[in-house]
Amino acid sequence: MLHAFLLVLVGLAGDPEHGELFHKWGGELAESAAKLGVPADHVVYLVDQPGEGERVSGKATVDEIGKTFDRFAKLATADDAVYVVLIGHGSYDGKTAKFNLPGPDMSGADFNIQFKKLPTRKIVFVDTTSASGPFVNELSAQGRVIIAATRNGAENFSTLFGGYFVDALTGDEADADKNRRVTMLEAFQFAKAAVQRAYDKEGLLSTEHAVLDDNGDKVGSPDPSTTGAADGKVAAQLAIGSAADAASLPTDPKLRALVLEQRDLEHRVESLRLLKESMEPAKYQSELEKLVTDLALKTREIRSLEGAK
Repeated sequence: MLHAFLLVLVGLAGDPEHGELFHKWGGELAESAAKLGVPADHVVYLVDQPGEGERVSGKATVDEIGKTFDRFAKLATADDAVYVVLIGHGSYDGKTAKFNLPGPDMSGADFNIQFKKLPTRKIVFVDTTSASGPFVNELSAQGRVIIAATRNGAENFSTLFGGYFVDALTGDEADADKNRRVTMLEAFQFAKAAVQRAYDKEGLLSTEHAVLDDNGDKVGSPDPSTTGAADGKVAAQLAIGSAADAASLPTDPKLRALVLEQRDLEHRVESLRLLKESMEPAKYQSELEKLVTDLALKTREIRSLEGAK
């Protein structure tokens, strides 16, 4: 029986506002792992600053990451799959891309050293950070699915991709074929489309272009698929588990519609905050105030309807 192992890493954020979002995304993914079919002892959640009440395994440092791979190497078999999801901030100095951590950062070469410890033939590496594109070239190999939020190291603004990718894995909207499991290809396609819609809503040119590589040629595809494209066929076969029950919706049609509208507003607030550095301050503040007000009103409407039942 194939088992999944999941490592969720939340690295440095740069500022508290981004940090709050990154912890939210990482926490949602780690907490939903059981509903995705991952045994509790197969999930490790490391963050930059562990706080009270957080369901975390420890601090996201090179040392702790190495210990996690040592542990996975002992537990996993050749037929299992290891999933690694990076959330936070990435950097690129013109030669090397790195995932920013408390203490030393990690490059693709550093992750490659860890991957070589594993007996598994299937590894999924998802880097949702800025300047993540070069990780594709560094980590590409047969049996690996490498996903990056940007196509190169020059795309170094904060990315929206991570939030939507987590949404894809923890909900059922990304399940295009409705078979009750979200594959890595479905999650990628869902998140990429959602990112573009977010930029379009704000009338901004996208500063991130996600890519996926799963054929080992060290070149990421912006539009992978199961037919025609060079990449996508392996990603279409791999899923952490079933996401059907991870984010259940109310059965009442009116309440369900309101909850979906609430989620859309929450996503728009998250997207706007990450787009802050690309917008004029006055426009950003005005749109944020409107969205926050709309969200508060929508939440009140939901609570009112729930109270009437």
